[in-house]
Amino acid sequence: MLKKFIGESAFKLAGWKYHVEPNVLEDKQVIIGFEHTSMLDAVLSLAIFQIYDMKIHTLIKKELFKGPMKPILEAIGGIAVDRKSNKDIVSQMVEHFSQNEKFNLVIAPEATRAKTGEVRKPIRTGFWHIAKAANVPIVLMYANSKTKQGGIFGKIYPTDLDHDLVLIKALYKEHVGLDIEIPEPKTAAQ
Repeated sequence: MLKKFIGESAFKLAGWKYHVEPNVLEDKQVIIGFEHTSMLDAVLSLAIFQIYDMKIHTLIKKELFKGPMKPILEAIGGIAVDRKSNKDIVSQMVEHFSQNEKFNLVIAPEATRAKTGEVRKPIRTGFWHIAKAANVPIVLMYANSKTKQGGIFGKIYPTDLDHDLVLIKALYKEHVGLDIEIPEPKTAAQ
């Protein structure tokens, strides 16, 4: 109850509202979030997870897991990722999904925060590769600073990268009015 109260209070203090579609969340999923314009997006995302009593995990480079930062990062669900390891990140995450009955991996795929005036880069697609390899859905989360609304509104099951990216773009545009930049489709020659 305290976690829910704290989470709901964060939204009230920020002047935002949240909505989570029923029956979207599962025991295992990759949760992606747009738009990433400020630290407030991260705070409100954490608030939603508190409201729904969800333990989340996120990828953090292993170099940050030193000294007093290590227990803090572990407490907030940080997973130390060794980008120089022989084992790729997708395989590392598939192991986490297979070793846990419940596992929520949260990723903000935007390469940079999309502040006004910045050139937006296409999103990174590691989230899709992780979800596909782990055989889990991709859950769609949003924070719309223009409407001051956030939440979780849908999910897809990964099938084909190019198709799924177009679908994700369309769903964000249709349901929450956000226009995300996706990479150009791969051609057979690429």
